Parts: sequence; C-alpha cells; structure tokens
Amino acid sequence: MATAKSPRGDAPRSGVPAQTNIPAEAYTGGPLLVGDPAVGIVQPGSPPAGAPAAGTGQPSGGSALALKRRARRINRALAEQYPYAHAELDFRSPFELLVATVLSAQTTDVTVNLITPLLFARYPDARSMAEADPEELEAIIKPTGFFRAKSRNLMALGTRLVDEFDGVVPGRIEDLVTLPGVGRKTANVVLGNAFGIPGITVDTHFGRLARRFGWTDSDDPVRIESDVAELFEPKDWTMLSHRVVFHGRRVCHSRKPACGACAVANWCPSFGTGETDPAKAAKLLKYELAPGNEELLGKLLAETHRAAEIRMESQRRTP
Repeated sequence: MATAKSPRGDAPRSGVPAQTNIPAEAYTGGPLLVGDPAVGIVQPGSPPAGAPAAGTGQPSGGSALALKRRARRINRALAEQYPYAHAELDFRSPFELLVATVLSAQTTDVTVNLITPLLFARYPDARSMAEADPEELEAIIKPTGFFRAKSRNLMALGTRLVDEFDGVVPGRIEDLVTLPGVGRKTANVVLGNAFGIPGITVDTHFGRLARRFGWTDSDDPVRIESDVAELFEPKDWTMLSHRVVFHGRRVCHSRKPACGACAVANWCPSFGTGETDPAKAAKLLKYELAPGNEELLGKLLAETHRAAEIRMESQRRTP
C-alpha cells in the first residue's frame, strides 16, 4: 500500500492529500493529485461538489461537469487499482458466456465456473442445449440455485437460437434481450466481452457503488445504466463495469465496506459508510486484496494479460 510522505511539511504530490483525514496507509490506489481542479479536495463525511442531492438524481450545486470529472477520476483510480480487471465468468465463445451469465443470477461467478466445464462438455452449442435431457441438465446446474427455472430458460434459449439465429448468438442488444432469461445486464456482458461492443453491466455490485459514488440515485437498472452512461465515453463502459464490480466484491461491500482501505475514498461522498480505521478495514478486503493473498495479487499485477488464467488456477487450488 502506498504511504504518503511530506518532507518539510509540504503537501505530497502523490499518495493521500494532506488536507483530508484519510490515513496515508489506507490508500491503496495510484497517485492522487492534490488540488486537482477536476475533483477538488474531499473532506471525508462531506459530499464533494457535484454529488447528487438526496432524492433528486441531480448534482448538488448544479455542477454536472464536476460530477462527470469526479466520476472519471474515480474510474482512473480504479484502473490503477485493478489493471487486471476482467470478466470473472470463464468462457471460450459467445454461447458459453451467454449461458454462464444466465446461470450467474442469484449465485456467484465462482459457483458457475465450477459447473460450466461439465456443462459445456455435455452441451457445447445451442442445438445440444435445446435437445438436452431436462433431468440431466438440472442435475448439472443444481449448485447454482433455481435450477429448474434456469434449466427451462437454457433449453428455451437454445431452441430460440437454433430457430431464429441459426444457432449463433446475435451481436445486437435488440436481439439478445428477446432471448429467454436474457435482460439488459446479460446482453451487455455478452456484447462487451464476447463482441467488443461497449456496454454498462448493472448488477447488484455496480448499482450499489453507482449510488454510493453519487452517479445515480435510482434502484432501477435501466435508469442506472442511462445515468452512468452520461458520465463516461462509450469506449470506457465495459472496463468501467469490470472495475466497479471488482471494487464492489473486494472493498465496497454491501454491509461492511472497507472505507479505510479504499482507493477512491478521496472522491467518494459515501466515505464513512463503513470501517474507516485502516487496520480494521484491511481485514475486510476479499480475494486477492485480502491479507495473506499478497502472492496472488503480485502475480495478477505482474501478468495482467494472464489475469483470467491466474484467477482460474487460484480457484482450482481453493478447497
């Protein structure tokens, strides 16, 4: 973790700005520019300029430009924190990603990744999925929960792909959202990661952090997607989604966010929602950021191009 030093009492050029009350050792991201006119200096516990006023969905103080600049600064900090961010569902084709994303509803990506090797060995394409034996399919996907409903959706999905798209996953959101079990979240995951078409993926983590960051005040995924899209260039949408979800899973938890170990604490109007003590906050970190996982984090940082492979290896070793 970076530690800010200020020889002779001068304000540091990087690290945690001296004007805040956030301990230097709590900061884990890249350089923070003191007095950056794009974001200003945030006093923990006080909403920064441009944060939405409660219940309005509009920036307080009326500065939409300040909100956009702060949002983009948060994205840059997350990019420095997670240069290895990627889709955490394992896949080799648009079809596999589509099926895996449908299965990920109400469960974890880790659980989905454990069952998809067998699933795709048995049903490698849309036609075989459409013709699956329901009981056999249910048995394979049972660990993901809601397996009967998911089984029906997957078989219907395979049938629709065969009948209307020649067994090929379409590359348009207008087509994807007509498929059984597929909404805008799933469609954007597939478009962004299998087709390279920018999209914002609003899952529970993304929605929670978008509200905490002051990017939206809505609980509606479509509204959240629209509000956030106004703050960023389309080219950034897919990686922004990965970074925010990574941060939500590792640091900015639903019940006990690790505010004292957060890379974007200086720009977050919700700082103080969780644990602010650096030592206590560090114990709340998960996955590669968790204490004891320094070797895994080092590998991810050193070989960002192999992040998915390194993650899969670490999951296979986890009992």
